[in-house]
Amino acid sequence: MSECVLDPAKLVQPLFVLPGKGREEADPSLPGIIKASADRVPAVAERLLEVGLKAFLLFGVPEHKSPQGESALSKANPVFSALEETARKFPEAVLVTDICLCSFTESGHCGVDIDGKVENDATLEILAKYAVFAAESGSDMVAPSAMMDGMVRRIRSALDEKGLTGTLIMSYSAKFASSLYGPFRDVASSTPREGDRRGYQLPPSNQREALRELEEDAREGADILMIKPALPYLDLLAEARRRHLLPLAAYNVSGEYAMVKAASQKGYLDERMAVEEILLSIIRAGADLVITYHALEVAKWKTR
Repeated sequence: MSECVLDPAKLVQPLFVLPGKGREEADPSLPGIIKASADRVPAVAERLLEVGLKAFLLFGVPEHKSPQGESALSKANPVFSALEETARKFPEAVLVTDICLCSFTESGHCGVDIDGKVENDATLEILAKYAVFAAESGSDMVAPSAMMDGMVRRIRSALDEKGLTGTLIMSYSAKFASSLYGPFRDVASSTPREGDRRGYQLPPSNQREALRELEEDAREGADILMIKPALPYLDLLAEARRRHLLPLAAYNVSGEYAMVKAASQKGYLDERMAVEEILLSIIRAGADLVITYHALEVAKWKTR
């Protein structure tokens, strides 16, 4: 009589793609999560596919940053070769590429930074090109996360112009200026050098503003709407489920993951019970997909 089922096929595993070759590295900021160079990503994906996971969200961790994030468009961006090799070897894998500039800019901000101000329209052009390059490299879906106004419309237009009409857009539609991103920023080398992202990410206090952002992305052509983080915003997720027929995704973010890991290591809670309860709560609130660092663990538990 279970009303919700925790199915690994509904989970999306984040993957961090490093420069260089032959690299698979752990990171203390996200215990249990592997970072891999592009040539090792297919092997990592194979291990994940074997336990029932199907979808992977790729983040590039470049060797060099550029003033305005233009290095995201370089052939040296390890994401492109990771996509090509993984799509060729495992066509059944669903490859999703995060489309943002925070790991590529010297400022650490999500867009083009001119004199301390993130320029929305200039950022859109780079995001659109990045999305096209990712799709041409084998990405089934692009996930713009920069929270720039009009980014979904601009990316959809750029994809259509290149005949990439089958590439889906999963937009980070309601992405909040949260305290729970710290471990990710360490792993992805994306901490802002100065200031913060409250100028373009949502304030935690505003549900109605978040709902307007979801509506706008739906009108602009998003195929999937995302809410990030998941746990502090289950009320928004439930309200979005009532309002929208589009698929909904929720991001169980790095800080949420790290809190469970830390508490379980101290013996304060049973990790498996806590993880399953958390993910079921996100699904129960209305998520069709959950992006989570727990995905591999859950898949292994389900196969035992």
